[in-house]
Amino acid sequence: MKMANRGDGSLTKSAEEAGMVTAIGTISESPPKFKKPLSFYVSVFGLGLVALITSWDATSLAIALPAITSQLHGTTLESFWASISFTLGIAITQPIYVSISDVLVRKPPLYASLVLFVVGAIVFAVADDMAVLIAGCLVQGLGGGGLYVLQDIILADITSLKERPMYLGLLAVAIALGTVSGPIVGALLSDFVDWRWIGRVNLPIVGVSFLAFVFFLRLRAIPMSFMAKLHRLDWFGMLLFAVGATAMALPLSWADALYPWSSWRTLVPFVVGLVILVIFGFYERKISVEPALPFRIFSNLTSISSLITGFVHGMVMYTMLQYLLLFFKAVFLEPPLEAALSSPPVCCLAVAFSFIAPVIIQLTRRSRLLLWLGWVILTVSLGLWCLVGQTTSRAEAYVFQSTLGVGIGTVFTGAQVPMQASVTHVDDTGLAVGTLIVICLFGALVGLSIGSTVFNSVFQKSIAALGTLPEPDFGPAE
Repeated sequence: MKMANRGDGSLTKSAEEAGMVTAIGTISESPPKFKKPLSFYVSVFGLGLVALITSWDATSLAIALPAITSQLHGTTLESFWASISFTLGIAITQPIYVSISDVLVRKPPLYASLVLFVVGAIVFAVADDMAVLIAGCLVQGLGGGGLYVLQDIILADITSLKERPMYLGLLAVAIALGTVSGPIVGALLSDFVDWRWIGRVNLPIVGVSFLAFVFFLRLRAIPMSFMAKLHRLDWFGMLLFAVGATAMALPLSWADALYPWSSWRTLVPFVVGLVILVIFGFYERKISVEPALPFRIFSNLTSISSLITGFVHGMVMYTMLQYLLLFFKAVFLEPPLEAALSSPPVCCLAVAFSFIAPVIIQLTRRSRLLLWLGWVILTVSLGLWCLVGQTTSRAEAYVFQSTLGVGIGTVFTGAQVPMQASVTHVDDTGLAVGTLIVICLFGALVGLSIGSTVFNSVFQKSIAALGTLPEPDFGPAE
């Protein structure tokens, strides 16, 4: 068996030929006959907890934010920044974590992510004004960016291509469970206990994950000194991406929420960010010796189509989940908690099919047909939601939710398998997974921005069509 060495201790054998990557990173010609060690299962459990808590935090704050803003006497602007700071922190740091983990191996950035995540949660839990709360959300997002990508990258490190779909499905179940429970638990805590528990609940879960990784996670080390690894990092490339992504993500977040699309406050940073990202791409392709984003992962149609799938899926999934709660509150006039309890059909079926899809791929060794089917179901579901109106019954809404969940879950994990199989070198598997997650999140930012623009435009026209509205009757003065 021939294997080339890149000079840094990493093997450049193709992922298809490499066969099996075990929990300690060794490579063999065929799957091992022995049973996996306990350390493997504890590590997977720790990754599942990380996936659960990061997705939980991403969805729990939004529904509790009105109560938090009221208690802390915040403004509309402060409420807006609190809602996007977590996502913004994730968006600008994900590729940086991917690059650092590819050079320093996985554990140092993983531990740094966990520490930042916990520090942010503590700051959030003790905040006595909106500025401190926003800072806590941002710091937590800076840690969450690493956790989001590293959970999939590490899973790719400790599993083979053949068995990976099943474990991806298990991880997707944890993500979907966090997404399902986030709004419900967030509403329960803010209404009946204390919204500060949204931050406090992170501590024991992250603590268990940290112990699991410290004592049980076994990864292959790169035989190179720490200083040599630091010199390999593409510092200028990471700086370009952080600045460009921030400048581009901010106007996408506030377009038509704080400022209109036509405002210079939206257009100028967006264009500047876009130009910087173009410069980043040129630098990575032509100049950087150790690029943070190697263009070899875009070398075939499979990887390109998987990234396009991830981008569009991020647009659809996050936008639909965002406005689904608004639908139940505005159309059925449900309070926040009841609206959160009305959304499990889409989330539960997304959980189920996030697990079923990779299992089917593992059994059939085919992913393309399943992805086609997932997109057909998702497209039909979106078409059905176009029929939703004031006369829509709850039964119809639940049926439409169900088809949406099937489509989201099927595509959610189905796109990861071909992306991982497309890599030329086995060491690029983690990089490919991380890139797919980054692209998915940017799709979410674009989708939420477009959704906000469309919603505000249609809402304003609908209100204007009603003419002059009657003054509200507050009853007799006391």
